[in-house]
Amino acid sequence: MDTSLAEPTFPKTVTLAITGASGAQYGLRLLQCLLAARVRVWLLLSDAARIVIDTETPVSLPEDEARTEDFLRELYGAEPGQLVLFGKRDWFSPVASGTGAASSLVICPASGGTLSSIACGASNNLIERAADVALKERRQLILVPREAPYSEIHLENMLKLTRMGAVILPASPGFYQRPQSIEDLVDFVVARILSQLGIEQSLLPPWGES
Repeated sequence: MDTSLAEPTFPKTVTLAITGASGAQYGLRLLQCLLAARVRVWLLLSDAARIVIDTETPVSLPEDEARTEDFLRELYGAEPGQLVLFGKRDWFSPVASGTGAASSLVICPASGGTLSSIACGASNNLIERAADVALKERRQLILVPREAPYSEIHLENMLKLTRMGAVILPASPGFYQRPQSIEDLVDFVVARILSQLGIEQSLLPPWGES
């Protein structure tokens, strides 16, 4: 059988959601690293995330979702079929159901509003629904809040989600690796996320290694 035109297979699929918290750099860098590791990525972008990306980074996303997918695929050198962008109301996407969702969902960065909606079980958009699916199916859910200071509401929601099985991984870079740039600080957090996902990374050596 001729397999020359067959779509490539990928060893792992991760759903990545980027919301409107400050820290869009973390989400985009994570996307880049996942694609470089040959992970298939199902991408979700909130409307606020698009604004923050345009404000905080040199990246300017097209308004149209199809063109956004093509833009990001070309920007990060994704293979055919490796990156798929789903709209916020795409209820027929695989992430909206326990029978089709990936085993891991990362929300990076996760806004306070997103934390609240997930903690109370709201499913008003695809990001919230994907998180609801991850929780009910007992799958990996990693939330990367970027806020300061935390209010009691934020802390209560993070505690509630932790008790549900989610991992709260704040965008709080360390300094023991002696960062020389903002990119180094971003990579610290991204490396911790990749480690949680079980994906090999060379951004940050394990503690005790030079």
